[in-house]
Amino acid sequence: MKNNVLKIVVGLALGLSASMANAHFQLIAPASWIVEDELGDPQKMAPCGGTLGDGGTRTGAVTEVTGGQMLKVAINETIYHPGHYRISLAERINWLPADTPAKMKDTDNGPRSDSFPINKNPLPPVLVDGLWENYERRSGPLETEVRIPNIDCEDCFLQVVQFMADHPGFAEGGFTYHHCAIINITPDESLPTDTGW
Repeated sequence: MKNNVLKIVVGLALGLSASMANAHFQLIAPASWIVEDELGDPQKMAPCGGTLGDGGTRTGAVTEVTGGQMLKVAINETIYHPGHYRISLAERINWLPADTPAKMKDTDNGPRSDSFPINKNPLPPVLVDGLWENYERRSGPLETEVRIPNIDCEDCFLQVVQFMADHPGFAEGGFTYHHCAIINITPDESLPTDTGW
């Protein structure tokens, strides 16, 4: 009987620590380019989600956007982890920026991510960095608006990534979770064209 109780307690502790060690989010808007489950999986691999075993099922969703306008970006943080988010935009998937390397720290549980540099004045292809920075327990919906550059871009990749502090990392994505949306940007002819994109 004692062994069974001990197994249950250990199992619950391991399950709790596993859920606390993994942050997850769903991309709500614009629509994700792959099907996500209730936690937002699959989302480990750069640059746009999936895993080695599951590259993700394409949704076929495309969001139409006018250049120079604001676009709502909304997520649902399903499992908390400290850190921040970054939003980027690129014409090709392989032009999306690499994950920012973590500054590391030693802990009693081995090395963990300590923090990630945040660029307060990002340059293309990054639209915003340091978004929703948080070190207190939370979950639920978060949203913002980002200005879309006034360019002509069909099937552009809008990427949202989450950098996780105090995390041991994982083989497929390091310390970062990834989601993307496909957007078609039609330039506003009354506005100047944005360069650098």
